Amino acid sequence: MRLILASAACLALLGACSNGEKTARYLIDPPLAGARVADRLGTVELKDVSLPDYASGDEVSWQTGDGAVRSNTKQLWADNPQRAFTLALARSISDLSGATVIAEPWPLAEPPQRRLEVRVEKALAQADGSYRLTGRYFVADEGAGGANQARGFDISVPLADQSPAAIARAQSQAIARLARQIATLSGPGRSIRTSTAPLPGMDDIFSQPLPPLEGS
Repeated sequence: MRLILASAACLALLGACSNGEKTARYLIDPPLAGARVADRLGTVELKDVSLPDYASGDEVSWQTGDGAVRSNTKQLWADNPQRAFTLALARSISDLSGATVIAEPWPLAEPPQRRLEVRVEKALAQADGSYRLTGRYFVADEGAGGANQARGFDISVPLADQSPAAIARAQSQAIARLARQIATLSGPGRSIRTSTAPLPGMDDIFSQPLPPLEGS
């Protein structure tokens, strides 16, 4: 009898663990871009966005009043956060400006004009009732005379509450604001001119015609 009861209890526990309805998953989905801006980027390869460890995990994280960053195993992101952040940012910049921004690896035969790298230092629903997104972004233009950008961002979005749904909405809004800042090349920092032409790649070397043979 005890064996039957133990087996029934184990089956009930397994059933509860496998109940997908008890696990909530949230999307990173920035709102529509709004007023368009001029294309200042052209074609751009966006490197995978660098996120803090607590923001790159599957669980939605938030900060409590004691300063701790906490999460719940039943409240998850619907996609890998780094992948979702990178793809959403690329799409938002493209929609906003008309630039062709594509997450790495670059899929087109024609190489990109520029490369974009975003390093996020903080991406957190804070205990003060705001979602904070801070870090730096870098636009590399390898062509001689190109303008390279090294700029910072510090974006704050009010939180309706600290529910995962509110956090997901605030993060999506913050990504949309970051996209506008990158598209307009704004934010504290500086522009650095490329002083030398890039070294030729192997494809460029072997695509050149061979010199004529001596005596020919």
